[in-house]
Amino acid sequence: MNSKYYIAVISAFTIWGFFSIVLKALDDFSAFDILSYRTLGSLGIMLIVSLLFRPKVLKSNIKIFNSFGNKDKKRIIITNILSGLFLALNWYIYIYVMNNVSVSATSLAYLICPILTMVLAFFILKEKLFKLQWIAVILSGFACLLLSLGNITDLFYSMIIALSYALYLILQRKNHDIDRFLVLTFQVFVAVILLLPFIISYDSPNEKTPFFYGMLALIAVVFTIIPMYLNIYALKGLNSAVVGVFIYLNPLLNFAFAIFYFDEKVSALEAICYLLILISIFVFNFSVIKNRINRKRAAHI
Repeated sequence: MNSKYYIAVISAFTIWGFFSIVLKALDDFSAFDILSYRTLGSLGIMLIVSLLFRPKVLKSNIKIFNSFGNKDKKRIIITNILSGLFLALNWYIYIYVMNNVSVSATSLAYLICPILTMVLAFFILKEKLFKLQWIAVILSGFACLLLSLGNITDLFYSMIIALSYALYLILQRKNHDIDRFLVLTFQVFVAVILLLPFIISYDSPNEKTPFFYGMLALIAVVFTIIPMYLNIYALKGLNSAVVGVFIYLNPLLNFAFAIFYFDEKVSALEAICYLLILISIFVFNFSVIKNRINRKRAAHI
């Protein structure tokens, strides 16, 4: 497997792992303020890039789309409308849970998401998992179960958030007929249309400052457009289960920042659970790591 796809997916979820540092700087603003300006800002930037800087790519992909039969056109449109729907659902529920349930529920969601992605990829896309990879799934599932003990409400909401993003990832596996950036632009457009009634009716309690707009521009480009593009690009060469397991990089980095950057206290149980998840990532990718080592050895003989 080409290493560029691994670099893309690792880069995407590593970038998202640093998101907590930026969000901490926006503590004075509501979560929905951040969500609405993030989506609108991302769409605006992507439309400018597509229309002004990539007009040839846009025209060529319109021709490519028009060359497809009606069946393929319908499949592409439905796939990307559903992708935008799951994206909007994921973003909206994430904000709702963060504001009305608990922050820990959102963290748990992205620990559960890789497991759901791997299982759904197995049943829906018929992607094969080796015995060692199933052991990794069970190991990470056990760690998540331990983290959710005594928090059934958190587990319920976490499952909804995780399921919406897992389904989004599953849809992207077969969604490579059109340029990836244009596909992502259309999906964010659909997400904005679905979120627009909530954005219009929302009465923000905060006065916006130049600092807010500057940070939101950073979030739109660095923490939305770039990692999402890398994510769907990686799905061009990797199956959904492999991409799904790298989602763990996000909560693992958040966990590390919580301890070493924000000086938050964590229990021994939490530390053990995150260690188990880290081990499960290594176990899941063991065969790939082993093959790369063997190829390097063979090249030096």
